[in-house]
Amino acid sequence: MTSTTPRPIPDGVPERIRHYIGGELTDSADGAVFDVLDPVTNEVYVRAAAGKKADIDRAVAAARKAFTEGPWPKLLPRERSRVLNRIADLVESRDKRLAALESFDSGLPISQALGQARRAAENFRFFADLIVAQADDAYKVPGRQVNYVNRKPIGVAGLITPWNTPFMLESWKLAPALATGNTVVLKPAEFTPLSASLWAEIFEEAGLPTGVFNLVNGFGEDAGDALVKHPDVPLISFTGESRTGSLIFGNAAPFLKGLSMELGGKSPAIVFADADLETAIDATIFGVFSLNGERCTAGSRILVERAVYDEFVERYAAQAERVVVGDPADPATEVGALVHPEHYEKVMKYIEIGKTEARLVAGGGRPAGFPTGNYVAPTVFADVKPDARIFQEEIFGPVVAITPFDSEEEALELANNTKYGLAAYVWTNDLKRAHNFAQSVEAGMVWLNSNNVRDLRTPFGGVKASGLGHEGGYRSIDFYTDQQAVHINLGEVHNPAFGKGAKPVD
Repeated sequence: MTSTTPRPIPDGVPERIRHYIGGELTDSADGAVFDVLDPVTNEVYVRAAAGKKADIDRAVAAARKAFTEGPWPKLLPRERSRVLNRIADLVESRDKRLAALESFDSGLPISQALGQARRAAENFRFFADLIVAQADDAYKVPGRQVNYVNRKPIGVAGLITPWNTPFMLESWKLAPALATGNTVVLKPAEFTPLSASLWAEIFEEAGLPTGVFNLVNGFGEDAGDALVKHPDVPLISFTGESRTGSLIFGNAAPFLKGLSMELGGKSPAIVFADADLETAIDATIFGVFSLNGERCTAGSRILVERAVYDEFVERYAAQAERVVVGDPADPATEVGALVHPEHYEKVMKYIEIGKTEARLVAGGGRPAGFPTGNYVAPTVFADVKPDARIFQEEIFGPVVAITPFDSEEEALELANNTKYGLAAYVWTNDLKRAHNFAQSVEAGMVWLNSNNVRDLRTPFGGVKASGLGHEGGYRSIDFYTDQQAVHINLGEVHNPAFGKGAKPVD
């Protein structure tokens, strides 16, 4: 699996990746480092500082000082908005560089990495606008009382981000946390620390005050665990797998921290016989194979009504075989290399399991012409039973399970028959059915005749094992702020007067 010919490293890759604490690039307190691999060759191309508790302690202290003594939490929303817009401008101006580094580090196709970089800029611009337009509740009882709500930043936010589309998902947390006046400590995924290292120069150039942003690289069991358990970090926002989310939930509980956790998914795409079949196939191909299949909202279980099942499977498998697998740096590539050899081995094991559980109709292993690297051919299984592991468990790769159904009731039962509940996709031209099915499916987000096109104002999050809480739009503002109710009396004070009753008898 290891190539002997290293790929050319893009311009802008540092000699080593360091932490960023209190406005300074720094090594780990104990000097520890870890290897970062090129997913195409699995060769080490850079080493990153491996943070532990001592490094988290330094970062939290810097963030706490910036919160209690610095100007950022006290700035007017418009002043913070200007900084966020400058950040967006800088990200936009560097989108090609960001995309090249992200693609090299993660294996994402360059065309998709470029879209993620632009989405990161839009995240900052969106919250820059939202924080200025923010209107809080006020209530009045004429002549009696006025009640209004103050919003206040909470403190140091701990942000723990995943390795799939890392730069964009970091922006999704950084933008609202900073917009609301908090300071942050970011712990990026150890598989993909490269693009996170660019935030420091962007924030400095945009004028973000020293100490407001801090970054500690490292492993979840070291740096991540220390961040979750730190008593001066009242908020943890985490995106990752459900098992890790459960550990974070338990470790944060003694501190009564605010938690927002976007976890795993095994999302169904339900295709009824009356759907536009060509559009549904295009959407469900993209929905599971884009971003190399490494996406939490992937529609990785496709449920198809029996009347069109055979035609759907035949056409879907043929189209999956035509998906272009290639070098992530090639603009024509549609599926690149998986992020890391550990993840590659996990996905390949699930493919072997699937071969014992269902009918393989496309892919099923390493694609031809790619003897090395973390390449997986787009893989399609048909006739998948609901108790199969490839139906129930999150694979997080370019692997899809297709299952037939005979009735709307059976489709709903199959859709809800996993521990997850992040997203669902419904394809039908029956408007009544679409809305009723959306209401009944156990998912935090549902797309009707649409594929993962999301308005940033809407809530993002799941149910069941797919998450806790929601972010997006005003839900992010709610998570990153304390809401304080203030009550003002306008008239006569209406309250009982204790201690003014009859005098006691001698």
